[in-house]
Amino acid sequence: MEQRHISLQITGLSCAGCAGRAERALAAVPGVTSAAVNLTNAKGQVEATGDLQLSDLSKALDQAGYPAAQSHLSLDIQGLSCASCVGRVEAALQAVPGVLKAEVNLASESAEVQYLTGAARGADLIAASTEAGYPARLRFQEADARAQVSQRKADEIKSLSRQALVAGVLTLPVFVIEMGSHMIPALHHWVMANIGMQTSYLLQFLLTTLVLIGPGRHFYTKGFPALVRGAPDMNALVALGTSAAYGFSLISTFAPAWLPHGTANVYYEAAAVIVVLILVGRLLEARAKGRTGAAIRKLAKLQPKTAFVLVEGQAHETPIDQITAGDLIQLRPGGQVAVDGVVRSGSSYIDESMLSGEPLPVEKAAQDRVSAGTVNGAGVLEYRATHVGSDTALAQIIQMVEQAQGAKLPVQGLVDRITLWFVPAVILVAALTVLAWLLLGPAPSLPLALVAGVSVLIIACPCAMGLATPTSIMVGIGRAAQMGVLFRKGDALQRLQEVKLVALDKTGTLTEGHPALANVQVAQGFERDAVLRLVGAAEAQSEHPIAKALVEVAGEDLPKAESTEAIPGFGLRARVEGREVLIGAARLMQREDIACAALAGQAEHWAKAGETPFYVAIDGVAAAALSVADPIKPGTPQAIRALQAQGLKVAMITGDAAATAQAIAGRLGIDAVRADCLPGDKLAVIKDLQAEFGTLAFVGDGLNDAPALAAADVGLAIGTGTDVAIEAADVVLVSGDLRRALDALRISRATMRNIRQNLGWAFGYNILLVPVAAGVLYPFGGPLLSPALAAGAMALSSVFVLSNALRLHRLRSNIDEEQMPGAEAPATHSPAE
Repeated sequence: MEQRHISLQITGLSCAGCAGRAERALAAVPGVTSAAVNLTNAKGQVEATGDLQLSDLSKALDQAGYPAAQSHLSLDIQGLSCASCVGRVEAALQAVPGVLKAEVNLASESAEVQYLTGAARGADLIAASTEAGYPARLRFQEADARAQVSQRKADEIKSLSRQALVAGVLTLPVFVIEMGSHMIPALHHWVMANIGMQTSYLLQFLLTTLVLIGPGRHFYTKGFPALVRGAPDMNALVALGTSAAYGFSLISTFAPAWLPHGTANVYYEAAAVIVVLILVGRLLEARAKGRTGAAIRKLAKLQPKTAFVLVEGQAHETPIDQITAGDLIQLRPGGQVAVDGVVRSGSSYIDESMLSGEPLPVEKAAQDRVSAGTVNGAGVLEYRATHVGSDTALAQIIQMVEQAQGAKLPVQGLVDRITLWFVPAVILVAALTVLAWLLLGPAPSLPLALVAGVSVLIIACPCAMGLATPTSIMVGIGRAAQMGVLFRKGDALQRLQEVKLVALDKTGTLTEGHPALANVQVAQGFERDAVLRLVGAAEAQSEHPIAKALVEVAGEDLPKAESTEAIPGFGLRARVEGREVLIGAARLMQREDIACAALAGQAEHWAKAGETPFYVAIDGVAAAALSVADPIKPGTPQAIRALQAQGLKVAMITGDAAATAQAIAGRLGIDAVRADCLPGDKLAVIKDLQAEFGTLAFVGDGLNDAPALAAADVGLAIGTGTDVAIEAADVVLVSGDLRRALDALRISRATMRNIRQNLGWAFGYNILLVPVAAGVLYPFGGPLLSPALAAGAMALSSVFVLSNALRLHRLRSNIDEEQMPGAEAPATHSPAE
């Protein structure tokens, strides 16, 4: 059955336990084949059968306590004339995956659509209505799912800032009265003399109550229901810990006789300070989380809002959502390309660095393709729109990166299993801690047991565990996209760092993919330019790639051949300006009894170097020997040396003859060669190399590379290649530079190293500090950690993980840093396959 991918924005996630429960709720829905929930960006990625109802996913999340976020959109609908029109448009809109509700108003000719954030787009809704026969456009400036998510995050930061400020102002007097009295005896005496103990308790009670029912209210509205459901989360730990401190303080304040003598102490400051510190920690966490999605936001900002559409020769500024395929668009100097298209007239240089990572502008003229989001130079272009909306390369890149960022790496499996039981285990440890202090602790044991139990509840940090992997993935994959490396599958990030061998297709990967004239040796009595002029004229009518290479170097204003005759298997005969021109291999010269001995030595030397030699005869006399080759890409030699410097083996797979392939491999320093490979042989070659060397990455670009890309442990497709090859790959290198493969490897290793650091911190923090909070050091003269310090440590733990992940933003491209070992190699050539 057909599979489809669904992306959902999920609310209410606060820790790894929440993400795990939301994930299990999605996975349990009939029709779902796999589900992954990312705590960092609060997104759920679901693979499901085509008949799955999205309302089922929404209901499952609602029941789990983590509702799917919803968005609203208003459309202007044209052509509405009766109630049946309304019904047809509503049906068309409701058929769009992700739409929960669609209402069309005949009087105002508008539609109000409610849909799951991330599962539908404004462009999808417009297209559905238009295809039903009722053209639509956004009623207001579109606040699409991505913009609404950004706004929601901004609102969250504002709300947390306000809550933290209010809580801090209310908590400060409580902290000064209680903790200040412990630290400064004079302050204690002043409080007793001027306020009195009971009045100070009442004041602390009033201020702390305001903190808990105001800024701290959501800890209880979320934490206690989670406890009731048997699925406690981070909020539950905070709710339990602060409630214990607050409840004990209430008894000490209003019913001290209920407690053993000498134990009626108050801990209002602990409850209030815990709320303040956790709110501050979540504020820092929210700000850091916002930075993890910076790459996506930068890509999204590349899309201009309007473009100049030409109608009957006049340019009209048109909203981007109203542009359709086939429109003729004028691109002015310094403007951004609005949609993908093909240049019809004009010439200019376009900066494509934001998509490909390549720093140099690319020249564009008639018949060249342009991509949305790229920036024009000083020229004026007119181009025909070919792909609009979600079909543009920029939109697909954004979608690809978002899906990869939501991926769950194999290493996350262990984390999920631990976090599933972590919070219940912490609650159990806290209960055992209280019991142990009550039974074994020194007098007064009850306050000590309370402090230790609350500290255990507060210091435990499942958030750090849950954020350790997804934050690094988001930042790493986002940074990769900025460098022109697109991870189509997130798990390739982990597999790539395990690679032992990089296998390279030759044509289009190591080489430019088209032949070029490499060498010319003219015989005595002939001039180079004159020979090339006659050769270019003779080959001008041929579509053969080698003929095109010869025409390119022959110059302009070539004479027209009076006659041409292709000689299958031998070459070409032509008459140009009254002279007979013969072009072909040595066997053609032998057949025509033309002596080539003077040029044969040079031709043989070229052949040994991996080039393809042939001869030119004019009026029955050998005039020149020429050779053509498929030029090695400029960065290829440095890239191969850099791969080897990192301990990797490099192999080349080619259809060339063994001798030619070995010549090229020797020049480039390639470790292993597989020659004479037909397209159907590559799959078997990949398996043989895997058996010999281990984990393997394959880099290719052609249609015949798709099976090999799919069979490799990691397939990397050159973005300039065919769509089939790209679809089969795990990673797409947007530009044709092989050094981007080095960038992919660097990002993989750096991201996995970052994940290991985060997991080491998250697990090490909990393993070391939970026992300290429980008081295991107290019998040996060590400290009994206060709940306030525990709250501060817990908040900083998550911030540390996020800050460490954000360091991946500083990764630099191998090309930018020019870190390739050795100097730039001279131009190297290899024959065309």
